[in-house]
Amino acid sequence: MGYSLSEIAAYVGGELLGDPDYEVASLGALDHATSNQLSFLSNPKYAGTLTASEAGAVLLRNKDDADKVRNAILVRNPYYAFAQVTQLFVAAKIDWAERVHASAVVHETAELADDVVLGPNVVIGAHTRIAEGCRIESGSVVGEGVEIAQGSSLAANVTLYRGVKIGQRCIIHSGAVIGADGFGFAPNNGAWQKIHQLGSVVIGDDVEVGANTTIDCGAIDNTVIGNGVKIDNLVQIAHNVVIGDNSAIAGCVGIAGSTTIGQSCTIAGGAGLAGHLVIGDQVHITAMSLVTRSIKQPGSYSSGTALDSTANWRKSAARLRRIEHMADQISKLEKQVKTLLTKG
Repeated sequence: MGYSLSEIAAYVGGELLGDPDYEVASLGALDHATSNQLSFLSNPKYAGTLTASEAGAVLLRNKDDADKVRNAILVRNPYYAFAQVTQLFVAAKIDWAERVHASAVVHETAELADDVVLGPNVVIGAHTRIAEGCRIESGSVVGEGVEIAQGSSLAANVTLYRGVKIGQRCIIHSGAVIGADGFGFAPNNGAWQKIHQLGSVVIGDDVEVGANTTIDCGAIDNTVIGNGVKIDNLVQIAHNVVIGDNSAIAGCVGIAGSTTIGQSCTIAGGAGLAGHLVIGDQVHITAMSLVTRSIKQPGSYSSGTALDSTANWRKSAARLRRIEHMADQISKLEKQVKTLLTKG
């Protein structure tokens, strides 16, 4: 299904420059888009690609760029507008003949709103409550006492353990496991005693959890994910972690237990956070960083060494091993210089 440019301009609140009846069938990247596709330009340094683009229409910020394309829609933030338009082109969801598939297993004490959709082989545990507009796809397991608020969806093969609470309009992708035991063991004479995890996981509204991400339940208190948090694939969030509203966490991040992350933070791919830390609001951690101390001030933080040729990296590593000796030498030289200056 396509949309006219007038419909799209109205949807994003933009100013249309061009043919209002021009139909857009799909979306495309600026350098590969075809004449029936809509694209966008958010970074001015790529403005030179506009004249070569075959896109039928482009979301733009700068009116001066409009004469370089067939049609334009002027908006304040083209990237955000493009994100809005993607909602129009989401593939239609499967309309199963049965609202609750015949193979779904629903405990007699579970409470489901009338329009809840359950796919094949879904399992719903005792005393679970699922609100209006929710959709749970094939093979997902929702444990005892779980609460899922209005308009949330679980993709195929999601597992929610006992007592997990999911807010409104959340999206949980395939393979995610929420509420498994945290990694808690007490050492005793060379062996380990399991610490049974008694808390759960509470997820706010408008949260998205990526595929194969795991969020562990709390040991005593709950693990808490704030409103608007976006979590990528393959992220590990340990027990009793608290993540503030509107923070975003990229793939392969690991967050150890009892760490608190503030609001509007970003953690780039592969970063690791030690346990029992406090990360303030608006902190941005770059890729592959290792965070071993709390961060109180907003800003961008990095660790590790940048990529280099193996030969240069080995030289740098060798120098790092000598850094303490070098510091002692510098200290001695400073003292010698001060002595000479004093005598002079």
